[in-house]
Amino acid sequence: MISAKITTEQIDTWRFDTPAGGSLGSELRFNGIVRDMEGGNRIGALHYEHYEGMAEQELLKLAGMAVERFSLEALHCVHRVGSIPVGESAVVVLVRSKHRGESLEAMTWFMDELKKVVPIWKVGSSSA
Repeated sequence: MISAKITTEQIDTWRFDTPAGGSLGSELRFNGIVRDMEGGNRIGALHYEHYEGMAEQELLKLAGMAVERFSLEALHCVHRVGSIPVGESAVVVLVRSKHRGESLEAMTWFMDELKKVVPIWKVGSSSA
């Protein structure tokens, strides 16, 4: 099972509520949080833009590739765009697999690839 979503809404409380199932031994959640420093300067928020329509499609495609490549049971991703204040989530990813090794490898690969191929980018920051 895969899902991917781009949102302008706060996702700090986002969670995946579907039961994990009996064959799963690993559930890994990554929460990418906006830090208070960017480029050596204190900030109050980061600003993200995306290629509307294409970014969500690329996230779904990437999630499918990860599920296949790492034999995952599920991968779900929510990425926020717009102005995101310090301390709030920019991206949340959930990976489920039979064993922790697959989850850990898949999460690292997925996040690296997301930054390379999904058309979402930081366009600046605002002062604290």
